[in-house]
Amino acid sequence: MSARDLGFALLVILLWGLNFVVIKVGLDSLPPMLLGATRFTLAAIPAIFFIRRPQVPLRWLIAYGMTISFGQFAFLFSAMDNGMPAGLASLVLQSQAFFTLLLAALLLSEKVRAHNLIGLLVAATGLLFIGLHSGASMTTTGLLLTLCAALMWACGNIITKRVGQVDLTALVVWGSLVPPLPFLAMSLWLEGPERIADALLNISGASLFALAYLAFGATLLGYSLWSRLLSRYPAGQIAPFSMLVPVIGLSSAAVLLDEELSQLQLLGTILIMSGLAINVFGGQLRRRQQAVPTPVSDSSQPMMRNASARD
Repeated sequence: MSARDLGFALLVILLWGLNFVVIKVGLDSLPPMLLGATRFTLAAIPAIFFIRRPQVPLRWLIAYGMTISFGQFAFLFSAMDNGMPAGLASLVLQSQAFFTLLLAALLLSEKVRAHNLIGLLVAATGLLFIGLHSGASMTTTGLLLTLCAALMWACGNIITKRVGQVDLTALVVWGSLVPPLPFLAMSLWLEGPERIADALLNISGASLFALAYLAFGATLLGYSLWSRLLSRYPAGQIAPFSMLVPVIGLSSAAVLLDEELSQLQLLGTILIMSGLAINVFGGQLRRRQQAVPTPVSDSSQPMMRNASARD
């Protein structure tokens, strides 16, 4: 990988890792459903006038927008509005990798390898440790909503697999046309017209920055660079970079939001990261071990020398 592309990969990870702190900032003055509606409106318009619609059937485009865009972020924004810390949200959301694994096995008949199961069990143990320490720093509701967000992300991944090769940036931009109306309907129902009007009339500069960051930085710039990298390098070389997202998320939340992990949550964090590492790298390690030739036993050498002496 060239130094320039490595820089792009690290920039994407930085954008996505800081994303969770920025969401917290946005939620300070905008309720979660209204934040979702405005974020995806900005992500779709005016970008759709410059990016061609992806060659995807309309039903799959709607399904993608309703899962990976509306479903994921409706749950995630609600989770963080209900006591889920930004750092832990960045970590728990990565459980999408295991939900994707299970859904692909059930719906696409993809094989689940031994290292996938081991990684899943290790990460699930980590989630259990984190869940056992719910309280003032993290609510059970927030944790469950974040897991629902991860499941929605996984459903969107399955839809992406189903549609096959497609321009990822175009899919994200045109898929962003789907969520604004469902988000707005949910906002009118759950948050009410008065709260919506008050939030929009008294929106802070920090929330405007958060909206711009979420729409243009994390969504458009992030996915554009990511799709560029995927088009130039094997997916197996690019995908492991995503494991750095929770590292940035946890670090930035600790520095910018003064979030701290208990000992049990720290142990759970280590286990989840270990489970993700096993899931990503386990297959490569197994193949390398199988490729190593079995050394020839030295016990046969004296017999060969004796035979040569007799000849």
